[in-house]
Amino acid sequence: MIRKSKDVYFSEIADLVSTRSTCLRNHVGAVIVKDGQILSTGYNGAPKGLPHCDELGGCLRERLGVKSGERHELCRGLHAEQNAIIQAAYHGVSVKDAKIYCTTRACSICTKMIINAGITEVIFIEEYRDELAMELVEQSELVVRQLEIDRKHGINSPQE
Repeated sequence: MIRKSKDVYFSEIADLVSTRSTCLRNHVGAVIVKDGQILSTGYNGAPKGLPHCDELGGCLRERLGVKSGERHELCRGLHAEQNAIIQAAYHGVSVKDAKIYCTTRACSICTKMIINAGITEVIFIEEYRDELAMELVEQSELVVRQLEIDRKHGINSPQE
């Protein structure tokens, strides 16, 4: 029997979670895992109970011409990593010493939250260039790694 590695399994779940995103620019998903068990998931979108951008006539960042990776505060949505950490806290679940699987490399804001939450490893699929995030990772003990993608056959990783 061929069995997917845990990295592939949880990354594919993060990709599935991203399909719930309400962001008009980019769909991102995150899964926090500890000891092989899912603790929390998150996707990017407006705060709970508030209107989504499509209900308000479109993306504020698009209307203002804000480039990707800049002025994160000019967005109604929370990032997937933020939502996953918040959901765990909301339900009283510690994410200390956990891993987070993301469809996209974390931005600097999310990287700071990940470090302070005690998450020890970030595994991501798609690159997102944020120099400050990379600097924060270099100065911390956070392990960050990217899974290689075979666009034709899916995520590549050793099998277990």
